[in-house]
Amino acid sequence: MRYVDPANHEEGVAPGRAALIAGLGYLLMPAAFAEFYLLPKLIIPGNIEQTVLNIAGNPGHFVGAILCHLVTFILDVVIAWALYVLLAPVNRALSLLAAWFRLMYTAIGLFGLLNLVTVFRVLNAADYLAAFGNGPLHAQVKLLLGSFRYDWSMGLVIFGIHLCLVGCLVYRSRYIPRLIGILLAINGLGWVIDSLKPYLYPNAHLGFVFITFFGELIFMVWLLGWGRKLQERAMPGAVTTTAKP
Repeated sequence: MRYVDPANHEEGVAPGRAALIAGLGYLLMPAAFAEFYLLPKLIIPGNIEQTVLNIAGNPGHFVGAILCHLVTFILDVVIAWALYVLLAPVNRALSLLAAWFRLMYTAIGLFGLLNLVTVFRVLNAADYLAAFGNGPLHAQVKLLLGSFRYDWSMGLVIFGIHLCLVGCLVYRSRYIPRLIGILLAINGLGWVIDSLKPYLYPNAHLGFVFITFFGELIFMVWLLGWGRKLQERAMPGAVTTTAKP
């Protein structure tokens, strides 16, 4: 059987395959390895001098962190496409909007990642040290590392909106548990609230927001376990045709 797009009756990607691709995209994201293993070994909060020495002395670790983020952002594009295919039968326009918000977040994240690329270039070229001197060079590196965090954080506001839209679509679908839609919407609100903290409520204690970030993890498990088994007949408005021999 072939899956036929319900809107224009053209052949498309089967929903189960789209769910599997999205689930694998989530599973293979290596950003957590960079954030919780590689970068903490290099970046010492409040000690830019030691941070510079760590990065200059371990360029492989720093490049590894950059590549982990790059691969993650590429996978974000794949996931945006796969979720659009999976959720388009619910509401094509809203699913497209959700995909665009994730692509906007990815673009912002890639732009912020260029700050880390510049840090690597600055610390691995002797002429920069000669031109700046230790003090200004350290200040430049500190600014670039901070810019990466602030740029990415602002992008996460957009990402949170994406998750809220996906949560709405999941909730309205008849083939994904509504509870997952609620958890994704809460997850999205958590990202928005946490990312806006430095600008709107810098003194607020938001440690509890961390528990909202498990919505995507649960969604990933569903995509890999149950979503990949979705059949075309489960999709509202879907049309199936018999493949020609």
